[in-house]
Amino acid sequence: MEAFYELLFRFAINVAAMSALIFGIYYRRHGDRTLATTAAMFNVFAFAVLGTLSSVEFGLAAGFGLFAILALFNLRSEQIGRIEIAYFFGAIAIAVICSIEGASTANLMAIVTFALAGAYVFDHPALVQGSRAVRVTVDRIDPNLLAAPEAMKKTLTERLGVNVTGFEIESVNFVNELAVIQLTYSRVAEKPAK
Repeated sequence: MEAFYELLFRFAINVAAMSALIFGIYYRRHGDRTLATTAAMFNVFAFAVLGTLSSVEFGLAAGFGLFAILALFNLRSEQIGRIEIAYFFGAIAIAVICSIEGASTANLMAIVTFALAGAYVFDHPALVQGSRAVRVTVDRIDPNLLAAPEAMKKTLTERLGVNVTGFEIESVNFVNELAVIQLTYSRVAEKPAK
């Protein structure tokens, strides 16, 4: 019965930490309800699987097999952004940390607290002020797209009204005259003096 209460306590820590990470930090800052719900469900299911496996003999090969299954989900699902991947991984990591038997409660709570504090600080808007990333689809292929990156940055800055600091071409479709570009930008661009 004592093992059951320990598992229940570790699950409560898991849910509290995951909720703080996903709903307290990610959802309030980025607002993606679908990803927040998905990450929360993955956390609960990963805890259930790992909680069960930690009570039986669980070899290294089985651990690699579990992560291979998780990697297949990535191949079969739509692309998500880098920040979303970090939060998604965080939700799974919390489940892994909380589900492993043998760690003391103090260590468990300290590790989870440090991880949450790190996520809060490193994704805080004040840390990297004004810098954002966005994927845009442009409706014509500019001649400077590949040949003159600096000129293309200037063109994107003028078209979008923000200071484009860098860009990466994701795809070019000559048939439909479309280009998909991942760009980073900062503050609103200043209007040139007349």
